[in-house]
Amino acid sequence: MNTTIDLSASFKAYDVRGIVGETITVESVRAVGAAFVDVLGLSGETVLVGGDMRPSSPEFSEAFADGATTRGADVVFLGLISTDELYYASGRYNAAGVTFTASHNPAQYNGMKMSRPGAVPMSSETGLAEVRDLAERYLAEGTIAAADRQGSTSSRDVLKDYAEYLRSLVDLSSSRPLKVVVDAGNGMAGLTTPAVLGTKYLDALPLDIIPLYFELDGTFPNHPANPLEPENLRDLQTAVVSNGADIGLAFDGDADRCFVIDEQGNPVSPSAVTGMVARREIRRAQAAGEQEPVIIHNLITSRAVPELVRAEGGRPVRTRVGHSFIKAVMAEEGAVFGGEHSAHYYFREFWNADTGMLAAMHVLAALGEQNQPLSELGREYEPYFASGEINTRLDDVNAATARVRQEFENDGVTVDEVDGLTFTADDGSWWFNLRASNTEPFLRLNAEAEKPETLESLTAAVLEQIRQ
Repeated sequence: MNTTIDLSASFKAYDVRGIVGETITVESVRAVGAAFVDVLGLSGETVLVGGDMRPSSPEFSEAFADGATTRGADVVFLGLISTDELYYASGRYNAAGVTFTASHNPAQYNGMKMSRPGAVPMSSETGLAEVRDLAERYLAEGTIAAADRQGSTSSRDVLKDYAEYLRSLVDLSSSRPLKVVVDAGNGMAGLTTPAVLGTKYLDALPLDIIPLYFELDGTFPNHPANPLEPENLRDLQTAVVSNGADIGLAFDGDADRCFVIDEQGNPVSPSAVTGMVARREIRRAQAAGEQEPVIIHNLITSRAVPELVRAEGGRPVRTRVGHSFIKAVMAEEGAVFGGEHSAHYYFREFWNADTGMLAAMHVLAALGEQNQPLSELGREYEPYFASGEINTRLDDVNAATARVRQEFENDGVTVDEVDGLTFTADDGSWWFNLRASNTEPFLRLNAEAEKPETLESLTAAVLEQIRQ
């Protein structure tokens, strides 16, 4: 056959995401499973396969396993898992794997997050493009040749081991009693929270967990599982205040990101969480004899983070936005921890992978080891004023960027091009970053300043140039 199959609509820079039955199908998933084994040389090796609560995840898991075993891999089904459970299993068993999830995307989507052995990420630059190209070839040919040795299938539940491992990294047993509202958004945190923070497998912690939307339901009947959008936090904020809770935790659909709400119902910024966890991880590493532990932060994180890291005796390393960049630099630097503005948090002791639950445990520990409410504790980590991400849809992103550069590039301002353009006032009073979206016609603005009135005037001046 000479049919040309194009999978580019579902293959992204770091993962695969598409609309079920349109850009991601059983046939394409089976071909990807075969290609995954071939590109990574996994014939005769173990491949881990799991998925989230989306209705299509079981069927897709079976299809991927069919393709993988046809090409000689031995598939271990993990069943229902969060994405960080895949990373745990991939690291613990040093095996490649895939989980079917579309994270925070709506119900009609599904996708694949793939991992090399040891929880090493895959991106378009490190194997994902080759998997796509070979899968396209298999689809065009209409058949997948069987390997000399057909692979086997088996099943393993890793939830209890995952929970025990996280508990071994953060000891919450001596915390003061905390009332904690957790919004799982009908996603995978509804499964992992009772295992890690509750008593499903392990002894009780001094935590009173109040569950919101723990029922696993990939149609998301209550609100989208995307805590990055403020409207999706409203139920949690209301529940924290009405229950007199000490803290609220919101997870996205595959539970690899965690957002934090204080006792007054206000969000604690991911930069503040990064600072809070960084301090704990630096001190733990120093106690073990490590000199100048490294902390990774992306360039949109508050400058309070590198300032805190240096004050604690650590070394901050600034990187581009995006988990494959963070994970690569984590490995290169031997970093103990990394944080992003998008609420992805990475840990050396978690194979440099991101886990929302482990970050949540660190925040609970920081709160529980002292007596201040979270609103007061958090102020130490948020000394500056931030705009949050402001997106503008544009026909010509480059022209808008050029206008901003012409307006702001002058004496007293430093410009760097690490990721988009970052403008920093030499007196330290403000900075802002402009980045074009990789997937949409958006220009993203993030700004921070020492004073609220400076932030307001700066943001208005930049947006005036962008939106001419």
